[in-house]
Amino acid sequence: MNLKYVLLIMGGACMLTACQTATTPDAGLNLNGTWQLVSGTTITKGVSATTDYTRGQRMIKIINGSHFAFLRHDINPPKDSSNHFDAGGGSYTLKGDKYTEHLDYYSSKNWEGKAFDFTVKLSGDTLIQQGLEKVESENINRTIIEKYLKVK
Repeated sequence: MNLKYVLLIMGGACMLTACQTATTPDAGLNLNGTWQLVSGTTITKGVSATTDYTRGQRMIKIINGSHFAFLRHDINPPKDSSNHFDAGGGSYTLKGDKYTEHLDYYSSKNWEGKAFDFTVKLSGDTLIQQGLEKVESENINRTIIEKYLKVK
């Protein structure tokens, strides 16, 4: 084989490796991008509550090839500057439809260092994430179902 072809093949392999995204071939999931949370349902001890995140607040989640971050704030904060701002992020793993967030940063230290396991599903520009949210130090043990729309 000619050295030119070997270098061409090696260069192509390097480019493919460098361009990896959060895609899993078996499920075809590509979570990369900015996602706006539109609704969230929590189920605690069999009691369900749904929040419409398009009213009075805005929350986005940004996902790249290895990390995620989320930001939430009031759309019309009170004049006394008591804006309810929430933020966090960290690394994640994605295997098939199994998505695990490793929360390295959060506005409440009790949540940091925790891993949260979810099942994710993509349908067009909609991402649905469902899993258990458990933080013993906050007395939280609930199932959450979040629906996101991809921000264009």
